[in-house]
Amino acid sequence: MARLDYYETLGVSRDASDEEIKKAYRKLVFQYHPDRNPDNRDAETKIREINAAYEVLGDPETRQSYERLRYGAYEVPEEPPDPVVILEEMDRKLYEEGRKEVFAILMKDIKRVKAELALIRERTVERQGYDAFKESVVLQRAAEVLPEFVTPEMESRKKRLLDVAVQMMISQRVVRQDDAEGVQETKQRFQETFQRGRLNGFRDALELLYVRR
Repeated sequence: MARLDYYETLGVSRDASDEEIKKAYRKLVFQYHPDRNPDNRDAETKIREINAAYEVLGDPETRQSYERLRYGAYEVPEEPPDPVVILEEMDRKLYEEGRKEVFAILMKDIKRVKAELALIRERTVERQGYDAFKESVVLQRAAEVLPEFVTPEMESRKKRLLDVAVQMMISQRVVRQDDAEGVQETKQRFQETFQRGRLNGFRDALELLYVRR
């Protein structure tokens, strides 16, 4: 059985310092370097795994993103895992990251939430003749107004999360690194998932304070 955990790949604990991670990486690279292991396919595979793990854990920001997205140290068979299961789990995590992000912003600005509810109520009544929390109207408004809430810092954070998520899919053999089209499709899927989470974070914040009239 293979354990899909970057900390385990480098042989360090989750609370290892940046310096400890760097030292572990250097030691493993020296041990498994192709020049020291000619014609050893296992060493070639190992060095790729080590490099993939350090690419994420060696940078404090991408390491933080990994912590938010990691599945934990669970075991999977040596044969390729079911990509549907892995992708759905990552979709769920990214959706929640996007949803909580916008929800938290709105919960700090109740006045704005009430203003948005008033506008949505007006649109809903105009469209159907009576008040209701109509999701299609709410999500349409969310798409209109979301750029007002999303800061450059939030976009940078999203990019880090998506990059790490895609790297995790490559490491877990859901998509091959040399499959440029597959990698791009996976990243696009995750971008759409994260955006859907943000839109629904807006919806959830408004629904929490909605009172039908």
